[in-house]
Amino acid sequence: MARIWEKYLDERDSKIYSNAGLGTTYGLGQKPALLIVDVQYGFTGDGPEEIEEAIKTYPTSCGTASWEAIPYIRRVLETFRQKGLPVIYTIIEGNKSGDNDRVAIKGNIFNHPLLLEGEKGTKVVEELAPLHGEVILSKKKPSAFSGTPLVSILTAKGIDSVIVTGCTTSGCIRATAVDAFSNNYKVVVPEECVFDRGITTHAINLFDIQQKYGDVIPTKQVISLLEALNNEGESK
Repeated sequence: MARIWEKYLDERDSKIYSNAGLGTTYGLGQKPALLIVDVQYGFTGDGPEEIEEAIKTYPTSCGTASWEAIPYIRRVLETFRQKGLPVIYTIIEGNKSGDNDRVAIKGNIFNHPLLLEGEKGTKVVEELAPLHGEVILSKKKPSAFSGTPLVSILTAKGIDSVIVTGCTTSGCIRATAVDAFSNNYKVVVPEECVFDRGITTHAINLFDIQQKYGDVIPTKQVISLLEALNNEGESK
């Protein structure tokens, strides 16, 4: 199967990574949690719209790429709910005090009025709306682990692996995958469930995650792995 990043690699790159033994597959653990990272209107826009138009309202929007990913995220989310497995959301909110120079990225883009705490741009899209009991963590940095109680929550639930979905691939997804790996969780990224504002950055960061930090695999395969678990993560 052709991978999204292959057209960006030359023959030398491919050989180096292959010969070095990178790209090992770890698989899914017995008790996974789903992380839905920043799938909020500020990154998706109000609906499917080309990015050139979408950023006029939400400067952080990823345009149509986000709306292509949302149905795939929804399928994984529904599987988690059916299995009774933990679902954790993150959102990024700018401070209403105006001190936003280092929120999420360099610069003060999170001073935008629609991206401040409690405003529409910080709300999870309706298509993935959290249910009662599903955790929502507000963060100020790229990683879902930075400045949040995520490790404590995962530890309390006996989690051994995380499935990382959302945006952006080159920013918060990559940072979350690296931190998850650094905390000894197995990491799975369903390829169609993450998105970015740039095609090249999306592809190359998926490649890098696959080579060093987690398993980047098709959503269909992820769902098959989940369905092979009994409810609440026990092996069949």
